[in-house]
Amino acid sequence: MVKRKPYSGSCRKLVLAFDVGTTFSGASYCVLDPGEEPKIKNIVKFPYQDPTNGSTKVPSIIWYNAEGKVEAIGAQAVLDATIKKAEVQQWSKVEWFKLLLRPKGLGGDGVDAFIQSIPPLPACKTIVEVLADYLRFLFQSAKAYIEKSRPNKEVWWNSVKSRIEFVLTHPNGWEGKQQSQMREAAVIAELVPDEQAGEERIHFVTEGEAGLHYCIGEDLLTEAVKGGDGIMVVDAGGGTIDVSCYKATGPESFEEVSASQCKVQGSLFVTQRARFHLEVYLQNSKFVRHVPCMVKKFDERTKHNFRAIDDLCVIQFGGTSDKDERHNIDSGQIILQGNVVASFFQPSIECITRIIEAQKDRIRTVFLVGGFAASEWLDEQVKKYAEEVGIDVCVPDSVNEAIANGAVSFFIDHFVSARVSKFQYGTVVNTLYLPYKSSHFQRRDKRCIDLSGKIRLPHAFDVILPKDTRVTEEQEFQEKYNCQARTIDSLENIQTRVLRYRGMRDTIEWISEDIDNFEVMCRIEADTSIATQGLLPRRRSDGQTYYALDFKIALLFGLTEFKAQICWTENGEEKRGPARVIYSTE
Repeated sequence: MVKRKPYSGSCRKLVLAFDVGTTFSGASYCVLDPGEEPKIKNIVKFPYQDPTNGSTKVPSIIWYNAEGKVEAIGAQAVLDATIKKAEVQQWSKVEWFKLLLRPKGLGGDGVDAFIQSIPPLPACKTIVEVLADYLRFLFQSAKAYIEKSRPNKEVWWNSVKSRIEFVLTHPNGWEGKQQSQMREAAVIAELVPDEQAGEERIHFVTEGEAGLHYCIGEDLLTEAVKGGDGIMVVDAGGGTIDVSCYKATGPESFEEVSASQCKVQGSLFVTQRARFHLEVYLQNSKFVRHVPCMVKKFDERTKHNFRAIDDLCVIQFGGTSDKDERHNIDSGQIILQGNVVASFFQPSIECITRIIEAQKDRIRTVFLVGGFAASEWLDEQVKKYAEEVGIDVCVPDSVNEAIANGAVSFFIDHFVSARVSKFQYGTVVNTLYLPYKSSHFQRRDKRCIDLSGKIRLPHAFDVILPKDTRVTEEQEFQEKYNCQARTIDSLENIQTRVLRYRGMRDTIEWISEDIDNFEVMCRIEADTSIATQGLLPRRRSDGQTYYALDFKIALLFGLTEFKAQICWTENGEEKRGPARVIYSTE
C-alpha cells in the first residue's frame, strides 16, 4: 500500500467512515496519532455476524415493533430465530431504504416501479429517522470493535470521542438535499452534537471518488496512469452503479475529466428480474408460493456463482418430494437455463459498457469495485467488452472494503482537486426587457415594471455554472443581483433559489422553454442587515421612492458539498457574510 506521511496534527483524532449500502453496509477507521503514519483499517466484526463467512459487511435491514423501536438490526435481522419472532410479533421489516433517498429523476428502466413496490416505512418513522437508527448501529458497532483492541479503553475513547471526524459515502447521483438529510440523521443518531461545530465534523464523499482513493491507496495505479492516462472507477453496488473518470495532474493530484454518473442498476435489480421471471414462469404451478425462497437462494448463491451462459443453474428450495416436470423442478430444485440467468444481468452490464463506450477515448483503465464486482459473470462481460476497445479492467481483491476504506483516505489524503459539473445551475431573474431581441419581443405581453421604473421580463434563467464545467475546490462562481423594496427593512434578509436544469439543451434562456426539466436545488438565505446600513432611498421620475441593494452571490461547486456566501460593497470594500443553504424537504 501507499506509504503516508506521519500525521502532523497536535492531538489524536479518529476518522470513521460509514458506507451505508442498499443491501449491505460497511465501516472503516483510522486513528490519527501525532507523528504516526496513518493506517486505514476495517471494522470486520458486527454483532451477531457469522465470523466464518469472511464478509466485512453487514445487512442493511431493520426490524421495528409497532411503537417504532428497533428490535433487530444488521446481521441479527437475518437470523432464522429473528424472522420467526418477527412473524409472531408482527414487526415491520425495513430494507432497501437507501433507495428512498434518491433524487427526483434518478430511476427509469423499471426502477421506479420496483421502488414504489418497496413496503412503506412504519407509520411512526421517517426515512431520516430510519437512517439515523442505522447510523447509530454502525457507530456503536465501530466503537465496540475499536475499543476491544485498546488497553484502558474508556480512557482511550474519552481521548477521541469529541474529535471524531465522520465521513459518509453516497452515490454519485446524491446531492445537497440528500447530504442535508444524512447530516440530520447523523445528529439524531448522536454521532455529533446539534451545533455548527458538531455538524462540521460530518463530511461527504461520493462512492466513485471513494473508489478512486481506495485504488490509489492500494497502489493499483500503473505508471501510465500516474503519467496522465485516464481511468474510470466503476462502483457496482447493491442499488446503484456509480461511474467516475479521472486523470492524474500531479504526483498526488487527480481531477475529473467528465461529469460523474449514477445509474440505479445495482445487483439488487438482478435479483428482482429473477423474481419477476420466476413469478411469471411458475404462475400456473403449485410451487409459485415458493418463489420468495427461490429468490433468497438465488440472491445468496446463484447470482454470485454464475459463470457461463451454457451452465444449468440449480436453485434448491424444497425437499425430495417436490417435483414438477413441466417447470424443471425435481427433488426440491428448480433448474434455470444459463441464457435466462444471463438475461437478468444484461441491463446492468449494458449500463456499464455504454458508459465505457462513451468515455473510451479518455480512459485506458477501468477499476471495478463494490459488492456487485464480486460477480464473476459481471466481471467477465465487462472485461470482454473493454478488451475489444483496448481498455484494461482491474478488479481489486477486496472489492467489498473499497468504498469505506476509500472514504477514510478521502479525508486523510484528499487526492481530487477538481470536479466536473453535472448540470446547468442558475437562478430565476426578472431580466431587463430588450425589444430588439426576438426572444424578448415574443414575450412582450409578459412585461412588468420594477420599482425603479425599468421594464423587465420575468422567469428568465440566469446561468451561474454551465454543465460540464471543470471546477476546482477553491473556484468561486459569482453573479451580481439587484434587490428592490419599498422599505429598507425588507432588504435585511435576502433569499434566492438555485435551480438545476436536467434537460438536454446546451443553452436555455427561459424557464418555460423546458419547465419539466427544471427543479429547485436549494434556497440560499443570508442576513444582509449589515449591508443595508447607510442605504439611502432612491427616487423614481414620478416621485415615488424605493430602496435597492446591489449584492453578489458567491457559490462554491467544486467541493464534495455545496457552499455559498453573499458579498456586497461597503465604502469601496467588498464585504462577505455567510449564507445558509436550505434544501426543501418536499
